[in-house]
Amino acid sequence: MRMFFDNYKQHTDAQIRQSLFWEYDMSRFDWEKMRTLVVQRVIERGRKDDFFAILNRYGVEGVKESIKEIPTMNAKDISFVCAVFDLKKEDLKCYTRKLSHPQHWNS
Repeated sequence: MRMFFDNYKQHTDAQIRQSLFWEYDMSRFDWEKMRTLVVQRVIERGRKDDFFAILNRYGVEGVKESIKEIPTMNAKDISFVCAVFDLKKEDLKCYTRKLSHPQHWNS
């Protein structure tokens, strides 16, 4: 993991913004069971503190494993996670799903 998040362990007080999960009842939210969703929301809409928080909560390997399981991700986010977390796009479920479902007429 390079660049932005090398010092995440120095930000143990960082919290994931609950506003990223507006449609869920946070009093009953299972952070472990919903790990892939949490990681996806942080990638899509998170701030730097949200990234620090998921890295402290799930660890680098846990975040990487969740990224691989995200069902959909736009091309910009795929490029970002591959660069930052040293992943190959071919390892991502969302990328292999796109390849198996070609878009017609570039739509």
